[in-house]
Amino acid sequence: MKIQAFTKTYGDRKVLDFPGVELEQGKIYGVIGANGSGKSTFARVLAGVIPADRAGNKLEPGLTVGYMPQKNYAFRMSVRANVLLGGRDRARAEQLMERLQIAHLAGERADRLSGGETARMALARLMMGRFDLVILDEPTAAMDMESSTLAEGLILDYCRESGCALVLVTHSLQQARRVADEALFFCAGQLLEQGEKEKLLYAPEQEETRRFLDFYA
Repeated sequence: MKIQAFTKTYGDRKVLDFPGVELEQGKIYGVIGANGSGKSTFARVLAGVIPADRAGNKLEPGLTVGYMPQKNYAFRMSVRANVLLGGRDRARAEQLMERLQIAHLAGERADRLSGGETARMALARLMMGRFDLVILDEPTAAMDMESSTLAEGLILDYCRESGCALVLVTHSLQQARRVADEALFFCAGQLLEQGEKEKLLYAPEQEETRRFLDFYA
């Protein structure tokens, strides 16, 4: 799966200059970098939420894409009904809610959930579908440690079972080490380094990557 090169500019400020990359099906790509490095902009352009500077598809035609943004929306209906917006398989919806420990909230109004509960519901809703590419932007940021562990397990299983390529934007180096197969390091709007997780996260080539890892270790 090839992602075409693109740039993103706001006014006269270029916030992202992405050179393009090849993604493999069945792999999880951890996207890391400091705040303002371009991670979320990359995710949003890739998901089609915002346009790149030049119009046109950044992905191969016909690919299906699932996206979970940082801020998740809860419709004013039950948690179960929200999850079923992602697909009609009620048995799968119940299974996903059980795995993420929100089954006891299934009949509750979704817009009254806590931030962490809303994130778990949104993850379940997304994973009702089957996609070629899944983009998760800080999916566990609002979750506690126990919920994050449940979510990470579900993410791993989903990628393995569906065979999708999965892009995981995360502020947590520990999460990238636990979940990702490969890592992409963004710095000042540039994809500065990419490679196998063990190499990039433990023995990077670039000095900027080493400084980032040392600071956030």
